[in-house]
Parts: sequence; structure tokens; C-alpha cells
Amino acid sequence: MAEDLVFYTNPMSRGRIARWMLEETGVPYRTELLTFGETMKEPDYLSVNPMGKVPAIRHRDTIVTECAAICAYLAETFPESGLAPTPSERGDYYRWMFFAAGPLEASVTLKALGFEIPRDRLRMAGCGSFGDVMGTLEKAVSRAPYIAGDRFTAADVYVGAHIGWGLGFGSIEKRQAFVDYHDRISQRDAYRRANELDDEAGKAMQAA
Repeated sequence: MAEDLVFYTNPMSRGRIARWMLEETGVPYRTELLTFGETMKEPDYLSVNPMGKVPAIRHRDTIVTECAAICAYLAETFPESGLAPTPSERGDYYRWMFFAAGPLEASVTLKALGFEIPRDRLRMAGCGSFGDVMGTLEKAVSRAPYIAGDRFTAADVYVGAHIGWGLGFGSIEKRQAFVDYHDRISQRDAYRRANELDDEAGKAMQAA
């Protein structure tokens, strides 16, 4: 039932990643739309995520925040979706999901803020240099059709969403390997449904 799984989001946020993952599972869920600086910071939602940020999910009595964690949780909780890794895929699955959540997001954010890590301080920064991150990501998406091998998994939702966002907003380099990879994963029905739902929600919130 939809009430067993509640999705807290805003259509102009990283919640779009979680929405795509939810659509991939095919599990019914209820959506609660929140506003930045307003309902996200009210006591009711702070009891879900004290950071006052989206996305988050409540699955019965379990609360999960952070997009990578949501993707991994949903894949493992609903194994019938086929999005969790097999034993042979597990290493690449977790390696690249956490790479995107750590070095990729950090380096892209620093660059967007106009901050470049001094070369003599790179060892202090877990994300390393932006150039190293881009080169590593390119190798990751060039090894096989999907990030963990020959089939689509939840790791492709998370990594692919970062690449799609970065290509769209110019925050990652437009390398052909990134374009080709995103073209593959963006053909999925769940991806299209998720975007349609979020686009509709965004229009409704603007009109309200």
C-alpha cells in the first residue's frame, strides 16, 4: 500500500534521484511535497530529517535520508525489482555509488563555488582534484554498458543522475563517454515517468 512508503521531496532538488529510483522499483508510494526554507524547516519534517533537507523516505517505521542510501535501501528492500547487485557486481556497485556520493559531488560542488584546491593541499582533500575525478568517472562509465557490469542497477540511478544533472547544467565536462552513458540509461521508462511526475509537481507548486 502507498501509505507504507512515503516520499518527501521537492521537484527542484536531489529528490529527483529518489523519485527515479522509486519508479524503478514499481512499488506504490505517497508523495509529500515540501518547500525550501518553509515546510522543510517545520517541526513535523525535522522529525523526519533534522537537516531539514530532501529527499527522505519513510518505509513503515524506517526513515532513510541521503540519495545514495535511499537507492541502496530500496534496491535491497524490494529485491524483486532486480536493482540490487549480484555477488559479482557488488564491488563495482558500491565502489561507484560511494564515489559519486563522495569525491564526485564534493569536487563538482567546489568547482561550482569557484574554489580550487591548492595543489600542495590536495592530499588533505578526500575528493582530490576535479580533473582526477572526471578522469576516474570517465573510466568507470567506459568499462561496461552499466556501472556495475552488463545490466542496470540502482548504482546507475545514482551515478547516472549525477552525470545527467552535470551535463545539463554544465557542472561536469561534456565528455563523449558521459553523453553515451547517460543516453543509455535515460531511455528507461521509469526515468521518463519520474521526470514527468516531477515536472508536473513543479508546475503545480509554482501555480499554488
